[in-house]
Amino acid sequence: MFFLGLGLLLLVLKSMEISPVASWPWLAVLAPLGFAVLWWWWADSTGYTKKKVMQRENAKRQARIDRTKEAIGTLNRKKRR
Repeated sequence: MFFLGLGLLLLVLKSMEISPVASWPWLAVLAPLGFAVLWWWWADSTGYTKKKVMQRENAKRQARIDRTKEAIGTLNRKKRR
């Protein structure tokens, strides 16, 4: 997300001709967008994205289980402290 934001910022600065970005070559301005594409490709191809989604889902599931146990009063005393 950092590369995407940086790329869009540089693109806006270049198109509005704000210095020092106005004098930079287009390749330097668009490079962060290329890095963002490479990051997304790597994250999807290695399973990084799927792993992070599964971790968030498991954390939500465990929180829901803990809330239910707390509501019915069966949560371990160790977790209450």
